[in-house]
Amino acid sequence: MAGHTKHYSVLGVLAGLMALALLLMASSGASASGGTRPTIQAPPVTPSAPPAGANNQVCLGCHSNPAQQMKATNGEIISLYVDPDAFKASVHGAKGFACVVCHTNISGYPHPEYKPADRRQVTLDLYTACKQCHADNYQKALDSVHQRALASGNRLGAVCADCHGAHDVRPPEQPRRRVSLTCSKCHAAIFNQYKDSVHGSVLLSSDDPDVPTCVDCHGVHKIEDPTTAAFRLQSPTEMCGKCHSDPKRMTKFKKKDGSPISTQVLNTYVADFHGTTVTLFQKQSPDQITNKPVCFDCHGVHDIADTTDPKAGLQIKSNMLQACQKCHPDAKTESFAAAWLSHYAPSPQKYPVVYYVDLFYKIFVPTVLGGMVLLILLDAVRRLINRVTRKEA
Repeated sequence: MAGHTKHYSVLGVLAGLMALALLLMASSGASASGGTRPTIQAPPVTPSAPPAGANNQVCLGCHSNPAQQMKATNGEIISLYVDPDAFKASVHGAKGFACVVCHTNISGYPHPEYKPADRRQVTLDLYTACKQCHADNYQKALDSVHQRALASGNRLGAVCADCHGAHDVRPPEQPRRRVSLTCSKCHAAIFNQYKDSVHGSVLLSSDDPDVPTCVDCHGVHKIEDPTTAAFRLQSPTEMCGKCHSDPKRMTKFKKKDGSPISTQVLNTYVADFHGTTVTLFQKQSPDQITNKPVCFDCHGVHDIADTTDPKAGLQIKSNMLQACQKCHPDAKTESFAAAWLSHYAPSPQKYPVVYYVDLFYKIFVPTVLGGMVLLILLDAVRRLINRVTRKEA
């Protein structure tokens, strides 16, 4: 019995010494000011519930210090600072999420050792935590051009944190212009074209919810490759037509000269030779390339100008001729472009000759065909009457 007691006493002393050592280490770390931490949170491995009593104030006790940083193996200095106010205002902070909901392998200090090669590796290692709560969007992003770029070895392919942020995540469309401003971080040259276009200039000045941002055309998480034949063929119906055929959306906008914007763009496009061919390709051979133009071949892609703009507007005959010459190099005069009725349906006010000729044939053709059908019916009835009369005779 005495031997067992002695054995338990030794274990108790050892346990006490270990606890005291851990307490001194934690105290030393908490009291250090401006110290550099050699490690940060390693990437989460599997989702798990936060430890009971997890408190963000414990984490912010160290990470609210702007001097908190670490050095990557390539020499880069990586900040470990988390702005408490920014986190509190974020979508996660507002819902009271604990830090350990994302940093699932952190349960105390010292943290598991983590030595990234550079700053980019930190983002690539930690963004996978998003799939714990956002599995659907995470899965969609795996099929995007960004993820394919990443898989091919391009470490700059955008991941969740590059667009949404990390500790300061906010609703993505508040304000709406943030969407395009976010894309501009990587696509600055394209953004510079977009911001001066009919779309971008209105969005950046008014934040109008009916003005398209980048994701309205390219998608959000499952961003497709815009250079494919399929993307090009579906663009009139799936991209441009969705907005420009909606009277409720389009009536609020005007051209620079005050005239209304036509909502017949898709109908008039599909009705002509260009649109009919593209529609057939889209339905029957979506992966085949056709040389017939789609909307952005004439209007531009990111630098779309008002149609009344004297430099690039397609209502100006000289500008329209230049657009036609992309496919019709033998077009020499403005009369070639003027032969197209644009996207406005003929009316007594606009293209009256075409309107009245069309109206004439709408009346003439049914009248002629109807008369012929009536004549045939009357002849058949007369023949039937004659046959019955002969039998009775």
